[in-house]
Amino acid sequence: MGKSILSIENLHYIYGNGKAALDGVSVDIYEGEKIAVIGSNGSGKSTFFLNINGVFTPEHGKIFYRGAAVNKKNLKELRKNIGIVFQDADNQIIASTVRAEVGFGPMNLKLSKEEVLERVEEALAYMNISDFKERPPHYLSGGEKKRVTIAGIIAMKSEIIIFDEPTASLDPLNALMLEEVLEKLGLEGKTMLISTHDVDFAYRWAERVIVFCEGKIIADGTPLEIFKNKPILKQANLKQPTMLEVYELLVEKHLLEDANVYPKGIKEFKEILEK
Repeated sequence: MGKSILSIENLHYIYGNGKAALDGVSVDIYEGEKIAVIGSNGSGKSTFFLNINGVFTPEHGKIFYRGAAVNKKNLKELRKNIGIVFQDADNQIIASTVRAEVGFGPMNLKLSKEEVLERVEEALAYMNISDFKERPPHYLSGGEKKRVTIAGIIAMKSEIIIFDEPTASLDPLNALMLEEVLEKLGLEGKTMLISTHDVDFAYRWAERVIVFCEGKIIADGTPLEIFKNKPILKQANLKQPTMLEVYELLVEKHLLEDANVYPKGIKEFKEILEK
């Protein structure tokens, strides 16, 4: 495990109607982690993201970025280094062309024009969208818009990237493209937090899973620890990933010997069956 990059202590956030969206959340995020944040609708996942990104201001609690307490003076530094890709790309896109959209964040960092252009071209190439950089982003497909918003965060060179329900509304092809991008970012050492209702994705992608329920973190562990814990899944109104459920059923019915090697995908499942 790398160094702690973000530390959250006793975080509370209350909506205008008096409802507690976050109720004493404490957690440490480490460099290079791939974290899936799961829980039912209204459990606090998105509110948590907006607090640690500096969009919302917590009622109580502290956030430390690289050991320094976050306050009004250094809030801009937090926002620069923690990029967020929203679930609905249309809520994030504001510019008239793809190039301008990707360059919006770097421009606000007050970089030189040359540096902004270089970052934009790199991010466009990274997301394979250079061919339509002059097109209006609002006329792109849902998958293309998602790639534009990710390119904008890549151009910011944020240390931590937050994805809020990134596969929502994506077709299977674009969902696969997104997973390939996430894999590439992971190999480059990016710290990533992803909220998702897709437990199959969380199980095969994440190295760590954090479970939210009613504004609290009720579990934090490896994917296997979390998804084998049926009481926690029931409390959070979640189901087991399909691969894990099928594996355990086959073992229970004595159709497969339990080798304590739990498959996360079809390829691993085939390897177990062929032994």
